[in-house]
Amino acid sequence: MADTAGAARPSRRVVITGLGAVSPVGIGADVFAAAVRAGVDGTAPIESFDASAFPRRKAGEVLDFEPADHLKRLDPPRWGRSGLLAAAAARLAVADAGIDEEQLDTARAGAVMGTTSGESAVVQALAEQWIEGGLASIDGELAGQTPASRIANAVSAELRLTGETQTIPTACSASNYALGYAYDLVRSGEAEVMLAGGADAVNRLTHAGFYALGAMAEDVPRPFAADRSGIVTGEGGAVLVLETYEHAVARGARMYAEILGYAANCDAAHMVHPDATSIAAGIRAAHEAAGVEPEQIDYICAHGTGTPTNDSTEVAAAREVFGDRIPPISSIKSMLGHTMGAASGFGAIACCKAFEQDFLPPTANVTEPDPALGEGVDCVPGVGREARLDIVQNHGFAFGGNNVITILGRVS
Repeated sequence: MADTAGAARPSRRVVITGLGAVSPVGIGADVFAAAVRAGVDGTAPIESFDASAFPRRKAGEVLDFEPADHLKRLDPPRWGRSGLLAAAAARLAVADAGIDEEQLDTARAGAVMGTTSGESAVVQALAEQWIEGGLASIDGELAGQTPASRIANAVSAELRLTGETQTIPTACSASNYALGYAYDLVRSGEAEVMLAGGADAVNRLTHAGFYALGAMAEDVPRPFAADRSGIVTGEGGAVLVLETYEHAVARGARMYAEILGYAANCDAAHMVHPDATSIAAGIRAAHEAAGVEPEQIDYICAHGTGTPTNDSTEVAAAREVFGDRIPPISSIKSMLGHTMGAASGFGAIACCKAFEQDFLPPTANVTEPDPALGEGVDCVPGVGREARLDIVQNHGFAFGGNNVITILGRVS
């Protein structure tokens, strides 16, 4: 984390002023929000690789993504798809924030990006070259695109960011980790502005891994439903602009939300099975960091993968903290698929748009929650509904028990 040695710096308010979404339901934060609110299904038969050998062949792909339409500096053939998704989302976020490159430079802006598999689509291509022609056939320039660190580097190179640049590979909670890291840098005074989020690309490697685990949905993702059967893999880039409240006010920026606090912990119990007690402890720690009580939370943007174990464990953890008064809890993975390292970044964007437009994001493909989850579970089935939200909770959980919960508030 940030080096705060030396003279003490006063902690500062951190707000979100820009949103960039390159998602299976649309490109751009407004298009993304409209699709989420309407419960649009962004999953379809896979086109990015030959999935005919798999019984489960759907994914949430960004089929209309043309990197050259969004990027000004990066040469797309020299970068992997995950880095291009991140850089394009960053361009959109900066444009949405109304901040120019000179302002980014003087604000010591940097980039913190999360990922699950890094440039796994590149690894897949290299494996195919090796299988077809042996080691000597591998493209050296392509091999140079494999480091996960290049995802954050792509953002900084595209926007000429000279502040701290980090890629955090903590799998499906990585965007929340990135938001927390960037929040610490801004709050401590090491930067006035940071970009944070995550990116991953649909590929055979990830799809095969989840299929081997028996975690793939039979058709569509149905988080919290009685007939839920697993995940559908997805992809995308989700990036948010964070800055100090004072910096945002000084330049007349729109403020979507304030980051009130976050907490991270680890189950340290099992590689793939989540632990409700550990997650509940993480939620309590996030509430303490944000200075809020459970009854103040108006909505939970769930991890909500759609697997039987994940959803029941997540609800059990919420019940430990909230008792019988669990806030509305929904999963946008029902529309995007599981976008891996970008997932909680998309969750944060959905929360910001929910503040702006006064609605609860829905859980699509569901008509009612699984009765086995217990009484009082409102998963906002079908489509979004009107609601004023003041404080929300965004979940990101990952294999290995890596849990991060961020608390966002309406800017006062």
